[in-house]
Amino acid sequence: MSGEIPLNPVGRKDIHQLETILLTATLLRPQVLEMIRNSAERLTWVDSLAVAAGALAREKAGMTVTQIAEEMGRTEQTIRKHLKEESKAGQLVRETYETLKEKVKEGKVAEILPLVAPSQTEEVERLKKEREELKQALERLRGELEELLKRLG
Repeated sequence: MSGEIPLNPVGRKDIHQLETILLTATLLRPQVLEMIRNSAERLTWVDSLAVAAGALAREKAGMTVTQIAEEMGRTEQTIRKHLKEESKAGQLVRETYETLKEKVKEGKVAEILPLVAPSQTEEVERLKKEREELKQALERLRGELEELLKRLG
């Protein structure tokens, strides 16, 4: 099974596979589920975890911070913050990566992704939907802000 998890991805498919595994495994950690469940800012949490997972997967593929930031549509500062584990999301995703690496080495990959209870699956799907809605609202607000700045400038 170790051949199925690209710890050092080569190409887009491998990057996306590692990114998905990192995000899923991190989201399903009991401590993370509890933090998200109890957080008033759960959308921000899920988004931060997704960015941290994407950044780490791309870093492992050899991309620079600048390339990662451009591809993900985030600032270099945000990407660095996650990669240097200066954010809680960056710390959690890195821990997940290190655990995954150990499990692959030991041939125990199945242990990294626990069986998900239906209620957890529903929660994850709901959080993904909320994240997407928030992303769309943020894009609308960015557009409106840019328009206002143009008018003022």
